Formats: sequence, structure tokens, C-alpha cells
Amino acid sequence: MPVEITWWGHATCTVEDSGVRLLTDPLFARRLAHLRRRRGATPPPEAALADAALVSHLHADHLHVPSLARLAAGTRVLVPRGTMRAVPGLRRLGHLRLTEVAPGDETRVGDLVVRAVPARHDGRRLPLGPHRSPALGYVVEGEGRTYFAGDTGLFEEMAKEVGPVDVALLPVGGWGPYLGEGHLDAGRAAEALARLLPGSAVPVHYGTYWPIGMDAVRPHEFHAPGPEFMRLARERAPEVAVHLLGHGESVRPEVAR
Repeated sequence: MPVEITWWGHATCTVEDSGVRLLTDPLFARRLAHLRRRRGATPPPEAALADAALVSHLHADHLHVPSLARLAAGTRVLVPRGTMRAVPGLRRLGHLRLTEVAPGDETRVGDLVVRAVPARHDGRRLPLGPHRSPALGYVVEGEGRTYFAGDTGLFEEMAKEVGPVDVALLPVGGWGPYLGEGHLDAGRAAEALARLLPGSAVPVHYGTYWPIGMDAVRPHEFHAPGPEFMRLARERAPEVAVHLLGHGESVRPEVAR
């Protein structure tokens, strides 16, 4: 069965491989604090169907408790080590099977093996939160190998830690006109692509949420990261096929196996 990637917006994707459905960083909200969804309808109910969800870190646009609550009873949810202590609201989600993981941990989900890998990002629930948890990426291995980067900056050991992959889901932007440390913009994402050299890539984490009242502030920063990443990828990693998806669109990238 071919690997299929569906992008629902922001960092939320469905990865289907070997008959197993995984969901990355589920976020189904129309509005989140000072952010509102500016492009595309909120994902339909079928977007929440998954055998397991992979949560990369504790920021509310990646670990969104109301969105996790929409998952079906018995859904496996992988979260960074220390999450249950840092996010007490998760205790209300007794219908889910939450498992804390750290870099290097492997979890079997059906016929897939999910390996947690390091990310370079502040993984705390709040900037001043007292409890720290690692920010993670995940490598999903089945018929293909798919890397979901979560939120991360470039780091020297990225290619070594991630290993060979067929598909890379890379963040290329954010939810405001400026990105701080621990993020990939289009240029840094293209550099990551040149280091990883997967067969295919899908840019994510852009063009979905924008601060309320900032529609006129550098609006090109909202739309531009995906196309800019594609342009730079052609220069720095021309052998990689980049798939620029709209919200709700899917692709079946070629895999080596």
C-alpha cells in the first residue's frame, strides 16, 4: 500500500502507511488565543480518524487539548517525556492511550515503527513554565520512511539523528511575520532538505494561522514560505521532489522500497 500524506494546515498531517493512519500535531481549531485560521476551512471530522497521534512538543499550537479530545477512544498518542506533569489538562482525556517518549524511543503502531528523534526547539508548555520536556521529531517506518520534523531549527547532527528517509514533512514558516530561534524558515528548511536528501518533501507550518489584527502587517509572510521553499529547494536539492499542498490535499510520494 503506497504512503499517502494529507496536509490539514499548520503542522497537522495524516500519514498513511501499511494500512495504518497517523496524525501529526492535531490542531482543528478555528481560533487559538490571539491566532485565527485565515486559510481553509477547519478540517472535517474524518481528519480526526487515526490509529495514533504524534505530538512533537508542548506549545499550544502543537499540543492542543481540545483537538486531542476529538480523537476516538483508544487512540494511541505519543507525547514528549514529562508532558503529563506539565499539561494537567491531559488527565481529562481518559479515553486516549497516552505514552511519553524521548529521543531514541521506538513505538510499534500496527505494522509501523515510530522512532522519536531530537529537535532543536523550546519544548516548554509556556515560556516561563517550570517543567521542561524535549521537543521531538518522529520517523515513521513502514512501506516507506517518513520524517515529521515538528518545530525545529537546523542542527549539526540532523541528518545523522534522522537517518535516511523517503519523505520529509518540514516546517517552513510560522504564525507571525518573524521567527525566533529554533525554527526553520524557507531558507533554513531548504538547507535541511539538502542535508537530509529524502526522495520527496512537503512544506508545512505556514499559511494557516495569523495573529488577529495583523492582516495588513507583512501579509506576504503568510503566503510566501511554501513557494519560496520550493524555489530554494530546486537550487539546493534539485533531486528532491517538493509537493506544495493545499489544505486537505493529499499526495502519494514515491518511496524507495
